[in-house]
Amino acid sequence: MPVDTTTTPLTLHPFTLADAVRVLAGEVDPHDGWEGGYAFTDEPELLSAFVQTVRESGDPAPFGPYLVRRGEHGAAIGGVNLFGPTSADGVVEFDFGLVPAVRGQGLALHVVQAALTLARSAGAAIARAETEIANLPARRVLEHAGLVEARRSKTAVTYEIRL
Repeated sequence: MPVDTTTTPLTLHPFTLADAVRVLAGEVDPHDGWEGGYAFTDEPELLSAFVQTVRESGDPAPFGPYLVRRGEHGAAIGGVNLFGPTSADGVVEFDFGLVPAVRGQGLALHVVQAALTLARSAGAAIARAETEIANLPARRVLEHAGLVEARRSKTAVTYEIRL
């Protein structure tokens, strides 16, 4: 059973099958209390893949999507996805996003640190994240968390960190 990962000032709450099915159906749980807008409406592929994985193989925890909440029970402010399982060479990829209303408050660094904690606890030796070249705030957060540029394409930068 997936468990919450809490770091001050936020909690990563793992999606359940019911959460993902509800969101894919367009139903927003008032308990989520989204601060500044609902963030997962543009993530149907990620949630559909999660639902398929759970139905075919069981819950992939600690891999999969997470809601990011303020504190332990606060409003949902974004999401993290830990793609797994860890590759044969010990790499796990992750991505993250926050609703626009909370950007610029220093919370993204906590989100990345929590994602790295999850990756480490899953046995990963390296965590990797990719972002668009133009997304300077995300790039700075990844660098501040200790990730370094591993490669670059015309549109994206891939960052890595040894865990």
